[in-house]
Amino acid sequence: MGSITSWLAHLSGWPAYGVVAALVFGETAVFLGFVLPGEAAVVLGGVLASRGHISIVLLVVIVVVTAILGPLVGYEIGRRMGDRLFAARALRRIPGGVQRARSTLQANGGVGVLIGRFVAILRALVSAAAGAAQVPYRTFLLFNAVGGIIWGVGYCLLGYLAGSAYVAVEKKVGTGAPVAIVALVLAAAGTWAVRRHRTASRG
Repeated sequence: MGSITSWLAHLSGWPAYGVVAALVFGETAVFLGFVLPGEAAVVLGGVLASRGHISIVLLVVIVVVTAILGPLVGYEIGRRMGDRLFAARALRRIPGGVQRARSTLQANGGVGVLIGRFVAILRALVSAAAGAAQVPYRTFLLFNAVGGIIWGVGYCLLGYLAGSAYVAVEKKVGTGAPVAIVALVLAAAGTWAVRRHRTASRG
C-alpha cells in the first residue's frame, strides 16, 4: 500500500487521474478495498491538486463518478452470488467483514449502504452484500449516489485543504515548522479522542 501511494505522489496530469480512478473503482467493485488504498489515494490526489499537479475540479468529478460506478459492479456481483457471498471462504478470512456488512444492512436498510461508505472494513463489501441481501436496486442507487458524492467531494477537499495549508505555512516559516504543527494537531486530536472515550465509558 505504501509503495502505491508513494508512486502516486510523484505523478501528475492524466496518469494521476487514472491511478486514483482505478484505486477508487477497484476498492468497491471487486472486493479489493482491503489491499487497495482508495481513500488514501483520493486524499493524496487532493494534495497533488493543491500543488498544481492536477485540477481539483476534474479530480472531484472523476472520484465521484468512479465512487458511484464501482459499487454498482459490486452490487451486481453480490446479486448474482446471493447467499454464496456470505459463505465465501476467501471472505471469511476477513474478521467480521461479511457478517458486519450484512448486519449493517439488516439494521439500517438503504442507510446502511451510506454508512458502509465511510467505514473502511465495510466499504469493500457493503455493495456486494446489498446485492446478495436483495436491497431494492432503486434504494441502493439513491444511497450509493449520495454516499459517493459526499465521500468523493469530502476526501478530495480534505487532501486539497491539507496540502494548501501545509504549503502556505511552509512558505512562511520553513519546512520544520509545518511538521511540528501537524504533530501537535494530531497529538491534540488524540488526547481529545481518549478523553471522550473515557467520558463515554464512565457514562
